[in-house]
Amino acid sequence: MAHSAVPTTAPAAVAPISLSALAPWAVFAGIVTLFLLYLVGAEQGATALFEGNTVHEWMHDGRHLLGFPCH
Repeated sequence: MAHSAVPTTAPAAVAPISLSALAPWAVFAGIVTLFLLYLVGAEQGATALFEGNTVHEWMHDGRHLLGFPCH
């Protein structure tokens, strides 16, 4: 008896993710992204949230990499 290399049963379908289940995660990711963009692009300027020069030094290379002027 010959055996087929192709399976005769279809794989189980993956249930789609609803937008209402995805929306809170998308909002969270957007907030985190905007905060990181703020840290890299604007922190230690006129709208500084943290005192000192520490955040500027940690984000310095990221500023240059993303094209933000810093000095």
